[in-house]
Amino acid sequence: MIDAHIHLDWYKREEQLQILDDLRQNNFSGLIAVSSDLESCRKVWDLSSRNEHVHPAFGWHPEQSIPGKAELDEIEALIRRHHHDLVAIGEIGLPYYKRKKDAHFNLQPYLEILERFILLAKELDLPVVLHAIYEDAELVCDLLEKHHIKIAHFHWFKGSASTLQRMMKNKYKISITPDCLYENEIQEIIRQYPLELLMVETDGPWQFEGPFRGKMTHPVMIKQSIKMISEIKGKPLNCVKNLIVNTTKSFYNIRGKRLIK
Repeated sequence: MIDAHIHLDWYKREEQLQILDDLRQNNFSGLIAVSSDLESCRKVWDLSSRNEHVHPAFGWHPEQSIPGKAELDEIEALIRRHHHDLVAIGEIGLPYYKRKKDAHFNLQPYLEILERFILLAKELDLPVVLHAIYEDAELVCDLLEKHHIKIAHFHWFKGSASTLQRMMKNKYKISITPDCLYENEIQEIIRQYPLELLMVETDGPWQFEGPFRGKMTHPVMIKQSIKMISEIKGKPLNCVKNLIVNTTKSFYNIRGKRLIK
């Protein structure tokens, strides 16, 4: 199994060690460790350099204030320096939650940063990992289509039926979180979206409710997500698990052990 989206660098050191040790005991092929800013990119690189199961992605998370030009330039420089060992550019996207708190929010600089990273991903032939939900997903689809981007992953997606149809037409991937066990909205997305376009993630250390209330978010939780997907789709569990693993490996071009230079 592969956790398709986790903020491993946000965990405490002892939690990171526990997670990485547990991967070996639970038949995991690894996890996709996304980044949120310059310091996060450096931490993710360090984690991936010390453990072959950590597959790094560099990016800038949009739910924060606009960074200075120097930070964005340095993130781009890191991506260019290490792009042969990165599996994606991410997490990038638009600030849906931040914007909802401010009626006078200026979205334009966020769109410009997003487009900058999309163009970089196209140049380096890397997938993009996207934070884009509800109406923001339409704006992101506009940019992806404008630049003919096909390898896009909308993590923890939530949105309208029309947006889902547009994303399905473009064969964009989405990933399902453990809240699929108790959120009707996510269960309905699973029903509608093609199984071959699905991955699973935790978005840890974000914590969940239901059977996960009060628990540290851990990649093993995706076992229950896969079981729920299998039940909703009416497909055998092993078939669903194998398809999701193969989809994730193919999308992120994961081929066994990585050699970090």
